[in-house]
Amino acid sequence: MMEIKTVSIIGLGALGILVGHHLSKKMPRENLRIIADQKRVVRYKSEDVFCNGERCDFNYITPEERCEPADLLIFTVKNEGLTEAIDAVKNHVGENTIILSALNGITSEAIIGETYGMDKLLYCVAQGMDAVKVGNELTYENMGMLCFGERSSELNNTEKVRRVVNFFEHTEFPYEVVPDMYRRLWSKFMLNVGVNQTVAVFGSNYEEIQREGQAREMMIAAMREVMVLSQKEEIDLNEEDILYWLNVLNTLSPEGKPSMAQDLEAKRLSEVELFSGTVLRLGEKHRIPTPVNRELYNRIKSIESQYDTNYAGQPRLT
Repeated sequence: MMEIKTVSIIGLGALGILVGHHLSKKMPRENLRIIADQKRVVRYKSEDVFCNGERCDFNYITPEERCEPADLLIFTVKNEGLTEAIDAVKNHVGENTIILSALNGITSEAIIGETYGMDKLLYCVAQGMDAVKVGNELTYENMGMLCFGERSSELNNTEKVRRVVNFFEHTEFPYEVVPDMYRRLWSKFMLNVGVNQTVAVFGSNYEEIQREGQAREMMIAAMREVMVLSQKEEIDLNEEDILYWLNVLNTLSPEGKPSMAQDLEAKRLSEVELFSGTVLRLGEKHRIPTPVNRELYNRIKSIESQYDTNYAGQPRLT
């Protein structure tokens, strides 16, 4: 079985920094590559990137640079940067490359697979991280983990899965192999629809939804709308899945906040189309009302409409 020795990461947002910083302490520097365009590389090198107060000593590589394909390629970009990222990683994908996509939502694997083939992909979600990124500085209390696996349980003990397990064991990276990973992808989507959007519209942090009150009730109601739709899509999420995520949320730092809340605070366009936008479209498809997600969608769009459009419209790859 081939050993994973080289890793490439694209997307230096909160998750990219967290994963990259950990791996940079466990691998030879030249074997871990952070893919970024020249403009970003100049900025990262001039300003530095910090994780829990430590300077990150990253090995940057531009998309144009020729290199050996990566054994493991990890996408940690925002959804709106996915198309650009898929093109940017082409020099890093070879015959034996394994691809993990830690993006939010339920579609990124299929989109990446259209270019590089689904045979290279394992389904993946990041969970349990309570990181906050302000400028070039990331702080977190809980690192969380990457959950990954094949789409369905009958495929799960494959060589791809075993190669990633061995690598994460070797680098002491927290992980979980999930037997029915497509279902977990939907389950994490349900969480994001609830927690990301609710904390964002309340302008708060995890503490707001960890305690009883209006925000927590709204979050759970938004998640239940996804649960109902999942049953129409033959995924069959249930109340036990909601309870699972409520228990995970209780472990997070109360001062932490999800990415959408951080986006709205920084006056960046959010992933609202990926969350409630998807819920509304599925609701129309199945003729099921989704009033909570409609309210969240409208409120977030209203907040974004107050931005300076010249600033907010800038694309992001991080």
